Amino acid sequence: MPIETRSLRPTMGAVVTGIDARRPQTAAEVAAIEAGMDRHAVLVLPGQDLTDEQQLAFTRNFGPLEEGANSTVRANELRLAPTFADVSNLDKSGAKLARDNKRRMAALGNRLWHSDASFRAVPARYSLLSGRIVTTDAGNTEFADMGAAYDALDAATKAEVEDLVCEHSLIYSRQQLGFAEFLPDERVSMRPVLQRLVRTHPVTGRKSLFLSAHIGAIVGWPRPEAMAFVRDLMEHATRAEFVYVHRWTKHDLVMWDNRTTMHRVRRFDDLNVIRDLRRTTTRGDGLTVTEQAIR
Repeated sequence: MPIETRSLRPTMGAVVTGIDARRPQTAAEVAAIEAGMDRHAVLVLPGQDLTDEQQLAFTRNFGPLEEGANSTVRANELRLAPTFADVSNLDKSGAKLARDNKRRMAALGNRLWHSDASFRAVPARYSLLSGRIVTTDAGNTEFADMGAAYDALDAATKAEVEDLVCEHSLIYSRQQLGFAEFLPDERVSMRPVLQRLVRTHPVTGRKSLFLSAHIGAIVGWPRPEAMAFVRDLMEHATRAEFVYVHRWTKHDLVMWDNRTTMHRVRRFDDLNVIRDLRRTTTRGDGLTVTEQAIR
């Protein structure tokens, strides 16, 4: 079956058919997917009934895996292998997480607009989310086109953001929701890292904003001024004209480029309804700034 791509929005998002992610991919298939990612930033591959092993094998076509994705979860609490981010409301026994469960509390941060692993010195490249058990009346995933958001800035704001550097940390995003139960070793592992506020795509050369709920400061700015400015940029970047809303169907495999998008999950009844999505992530191309020491 030939590979076919159908655009979902003018600047972001496409449905791809003709790919079977369960089997080894040819070089031409991998190149077609990467070209689609460069063009659309978000790809939806429907009907991919994957095992964990098949998802890992497919993901490895696009670079080394990001491990330890569930950074706020202890190893003995993991339901899945550390190569996965467990985007579910289930514990190791398969029971739904209690309302006050620490992992559930931390996962509520996924409802904030963010870019995966921007809190790591080398942020993520691609994320791949497999819909094993999905909700159809809620729990949509929304994606914001950060290239289009950058293009829509006025000239003065483009000049202002060009050289800005932000601090990113999981602590910053979780604190927005009042979650502050971090152990001393967690606070060490979640030390802020520096990321440029404007990134240039290595293939297309297109500039985009690198925003995320993980931002907690702008280097050289008073924190209140920095966070007010970041909030303004977030409101701009998530306007309806920049957003694609994905409504899940079972066995969807959704890929996105963290370098040029933000995303968030919408609320669903996670105390009563099971949702089991499993994310694999590839490491990025390198540091976005040369010096990673916090100044």
